[in-house]
Parts: sequence; structure tokens; C-alpha cells
Amino acid sequence: MAILPIHLLGSPVLREHAAEVTDFDDALRAFVADMFETMDLAMGVGLAANQVGRATRVAVIDADDHRFAMINPTVSNATGSASADEGCLSIPEAFAEVTRPERITLSAFDEHGAPFTLELDGLAARAVQHEIDHLDGVLFIDHLSMLKKQLLVKRWKKDNKGLGLTRMPTAEESEAKG
Repeated sequence: MAILPIHLLGSPVLREHAAEVTDFDDALRAFVADMFETMDLAMGVGLAANQVGRATRVAVIDADDHRFAMINPTVSNATGSASADEGCLSIPEAFAEVTRPERITLSAFDEHGAPFTLELDGLAARAVQHEIDHLDGVLFIDHLSMLKKQLLVKRWKKDNKGLGLTRMPTAEESEAKG
């Protein structure tokens, strides 16, 4: 397994619409394992392939006792509404309140190509929706008003001047957050 560089705000791959996965092979399973390792080290609850430089419909989740990979995910039966602060590994240390459906039905494939369906709510539902947004080239800041988005982006860029377009999560970062 390997730690993958996380792409940051401004990296073009974050705005790409990810391509469907058609090959459920050893390379995909190794990529999913690398994504889990990277997400865990960065202390995330989700990570999409776009965030590690690949525009493919692959994401991993670890929230509310749900830990799974989702390949070619779709959401149906989105009900309710809940607002909560969201952050993103691609925009570290930036948070804003986002309103999303509270309960969802997720349909996807696992890394072996087996289809599954999950009924989710709470943080797991929010994380799934956040990661599917990534696969569609959408960031959580796109759910904000234009003014809030501009202020958040301006402040983030000022605070992270010279950071570049990728960063490597580190064990020290993980220990500091834990």
C-alpha cells in the first residue's frame, strides 16, 4: 500500500467529471487500499479518486461505523434536510455549513464488482454525498452563496499561500489531530 498525494483547491482534477469504472481488477483493489490508507492518515471520513489525482468513479468512506469503498455510486430516495459544517481534505482547515438530504439510499459496487445498496443517514449519508459531488467535479464550497464562497476561498488562499496543488498527509498530522 502507498500514501497518495491529496490534490488541493485549484488543482484541475478536482473539477473533472469522473469516468465510470469498467475493470474490477487487482489494480483497482490496490488503488482502493491506497485510498483507505491515505484517508486514514489524513484523518478523513471520505476520499474520492479525484482528490488523489484520478478522475474515476471511486471513493472510500469511514463514517458512523460504515467503512466501505463505493465504485460507480448513485444516490436515490434522498429525503429530509440537515445542515452541518463540512470540511474537505482538499481544502484543509476550511469549514462551512452545507445543507444536504438527511437520509439516502446508496447503490454502488464494491472493489470486487459486487453490487450493494445501503440505507444511510447522518454523517455517513453526508460523507457519501460529499464524495459523489467530488466525482462530479463539485466541491462543498459550491453549495455556498457566492459571497460566502468568495470569502472562504480568499481566506483559504491567503492562509495557504505557496502550498501548491498537492500535499502529502503525514503521521505527524494524524497524531496532532488524534
